[in-house]
Amino acid sequence: MQLIVPCALILVVGFLLVPGCVTQTKTGNDPVNVSPSPTFTRFTVPGTEGQLKISVGGLTGDYPAFIDNISVGIVSSRSPLSMTLLEGNYTVKVCCGRICEQEKVAITFGKQRTVDVSEQLKKDLGSSAPAVQIVGYFLNTDRITIDVEFINPTPQPRTMSAEVSCGYSYIEGRSYNRIGSIAQGHLSSTVNACDRTTESLNFDLASGSSYLYEIPTITLVSSK
Repeated sequence: MQLIVPCALILVVGFLLVPGCVTQTKTGNDPVNVSPSPTFTRFTVPGTEGQLKISVGGLTGDYPAFIDNISVGIVSSRSPLSMTLLEGNYTVKVCCGRICEQEKVAITFGKQRTVDVSEQLKKDLGSSAPAVQIVGYFLNTDRITIDVEFINPTPQPRTMSAEVSCGYSYIEGRSYNRIGSIAQGHLSSTVNACDRTTESLNFDLASGSSYLYEIPTITLVSSK
């Protein structure tokens, strides 16, 4: 009789340590129950979580996002990233090509933190959308040189073009009258993802002297 009590205790402890592991014996025509395969669920302690939202504002394109150098998905203006994290300090990073913006954030229980890197990216890339701008111009005798910058803040290469014009006037050699005219030209460039480049356009002016010119302007821009 003394051996029965320990065995019973062992059986009880066994059932307590291994819940759900019950062996059923098929008898007669009784159906056999098959339990579904277990699935892994991340275990968290209630009361230790906070919310994080990652945004790129109005930037055009899809940008990879990382937390502590671990990829957490793609963020865009139409689809910011929202997630639940355990309390603690994290480093959030959003990249556009070789340019990465980082921000440290502290997650606390019951609060949502938002990390928006649009201003940092815009500052480094020069624009929040594909853009073309005149960055310099000068007159050299009878030629105007115009420097045009093409900006591509998107994660894909783009072929960009611009129509440029510049009004000017000069003294005609025979009549000594001042004549007005307009110089026009086309400039294009293929810009790598999240990059910018500068191209120069030269306008050879009509023969004359005493040239005066207006500020050059971009009249048409295309990007694909």
